[in-house]
Formats: sequence, structure tokens, C-alpha cells
Amino acid sequence: MNMTTKTEMLAAATVSDPRWAAVAARDPAADGKFFYSVRTTGVYCRPSCAARLARPENVDFHVTAADAERAGFRPCKRCKPDQPPRSEQHAAKVAELCRVIEHAEHALSLEELADHAGLSTSHLHRVFKAFTGLTPKEYATAHRARRVRAELERNDTVTEAIYGAGYGSSGRFYEKSRALLGITPTDYRSGGVNTQIRFAIGECSLGSILVAASERGVCAILMGDDPDQLARDLQDRFPRADLIGGDAGFEQLVAKVVGFVETPRLGLDLPLDVRGTAFQQRVWQALREIPAGKTVSYSELAKRIGAPKSVRAVAQACAANPVAVAIPCHRVVRNDGALSGYRWGVERKRTLLAREANA
Repeated sequence: MNMTTKTEMLAAATVSDPRWAAVAARDPAADGKFFYSVRTTGVYCRPSCAARLARPENVDFHVTAADAERAGFRPCKRCKPDQPPRSEQHAAKVAELCRVIEHAEHALSLEELADHAGLSTSHLHRVFKAFTGLTPKEYATAHRARRVRAELERNDTVTEAIYGAGYGSSGRFYEKSRALLGITPTDYRSGGVNTQIRFAIGECSLGSILVAASERGVCAILMGDDPDQLARDLQDRFPRADLIGGDAGFEQLVAKVVGFVETPRLGLDLPLDVRGTAFQQRVWQALREIPAGKTVSYSELAKRIGAPKSVRAVAQACAANPVAVAIPCHRVVRNDGALSGYRWGVERKRTLLAREANA
């Protein structure tokens, strides 16, 4: 066998191996599944290594880094295959930064966090958002909101709670209190006892439907088979609020929601008062931007909010959606297009999607 024929056979064997496609694409999803070595350089790499692509006839594949080293290859200095995968390193850095943010006595700048992590500000911003679904600033705001809620429940006065949560002045806190709590600090501390919520229950082809609204907008749209259970669910959601049965004017709002359920082409544009974490709010806003008659997967939705690694958290945010149809979580499906779980029943989801597709 001459040298040319042998080279061609080695190249063909490598190219026909499915792992070569991952190396050629520098696919980070393949990292940790195998390693490859290059005989002409004597090094071994991760599949995602950004180095110039080797000639296929010079490449061998290895199950583990130890296998590659036993074969006489040394780790690449660029992709460092003998160290934990970059995704694990980033996850560890993000977890550490979350603790730093939570224990900081003052709001840390992006530059301070980047210095701590040993990353550029742009890289830190991108990595942090990919793993948490939030920017560092949004994470800090969400954490402070949790501290405020805890302090309001623990302290005797609102002022003590404000300073206990780390605010340097009450003025700075009151500027943001509505966004943080959804209601005034005093009302939150009393369990929302001063909050009035009007509601009414109607019937549609999908069963019973409850619509509730605060002074700021619709705060719940619930569907089910038992009207009494829907009322109990609303009471559990707002245990200390003043729940008031809707009058004839309010029932027109229920009729509008029912009309949308029956005839999706009518559209539904309502002011909403939905309270959730910063991440949930991002998911819910993205859901409202999905046109009727269209669907997206959970992974696609995660990409749309800039958090491609947070698919599970996106699914949880969809499940926590308190306003059926107004925030159309029914338009999210599995990657293969199959229907997944739906808080108000998969058959209702199937019907809603069918009506929107035919509208």
C-alpha cells in the first residue's frame, strides 16, 4: 500500500466517524463526550477547540482525556481539555458571583463583578445571563426584593425593614417599592389586606373561567371544571385581599375573555397586574409576543429571552403563569411539536391551539 492510499484511507475513516462532524462544527455540546488528538502536533483537544481544524488523516478519537494522555498526547493549551468543561467553569463562576451579589453591602458594578470573576464585562454579562436568565443588575434587584419582603415580615416598622434590606435611604426604596412588591410596603407588610380585587366567574366551551382584577389590571384568569374551586384558588392566591364580586360592568370584562377563548381572531389586549420574579416577568413578556396561530418550543423561548441554558426555568415560569390566554403559555410546545403539560389541562391547550390555527 503506497503512502497516498494509506493517507486517503485514514482520512476517510475519520470523516465517516460521526464525531468528526462535531469537531468540524466545533460543537460545545460534544465537550466531555470524547476528545480528539492530532498526531502531527502531539496534542489532544476538546471537540469545541477553536484551533485550526486538523487534517482528518492526522486525527484520532479518545473516550477520555486520560486515554489521550496514555497514548502520548499532551493537553492543548488553548482549550485546556484536562480541566473541567468550560460550561462547568462558567456555572461555578456564576454561582460564586450570585453569592457575592447577595452578601455585598452595596450594589456592585458590572466592572467590579468582572474583576472578581476574571472576565471581561461583556463576557461576564453574556455568561451570567445565559445561566440565570437575568443580567447581574436584574439578579441584584430580584435578590433585594426578596430581602425587602423578608424584612417587612420580620421588622416592626417599614423604616426598619428598608434599612435592614440594605437601602441607604427610605427615598431610594420608595422610588422602586411598587416595582419590587406590586403594592405599597405597608400593604405588603399587612399581607395585602388593603388590596381590593374584583372577580367574576363565567362559562365557556372549555368549562368555567374566572377573571380577577386589581386597580392596576387583570391579575388572574383561571380555567377549570368547578367554579367553587376556581374561587378557592383565587382566595389562596390572595389570602388577605378584599375579594369583591364583580358588577355588571366587570362582567363585560369576563365576556371579553370568553369571547377571545371562543374566537381567537378577536384578540385580547388587557392591562395586566401580574406579580412574579424578574425572570418570570421576562418569560411572560416573551409569551405575549408570540402571535396567535404560532407556537415555539421551550428551548426557543429560552433563547428569545437570552437564557438558552434555562429551559427548565422557562418551563417553570410558564407553569406559574396566573393569567390563562392573556399570557399565552398554551403556545409553547416541546421541541418535537408535541403538547406538554398545561396548567389548565392539555385538552384545553389542544383546543386553544386548534382554534388559533383555524382563525
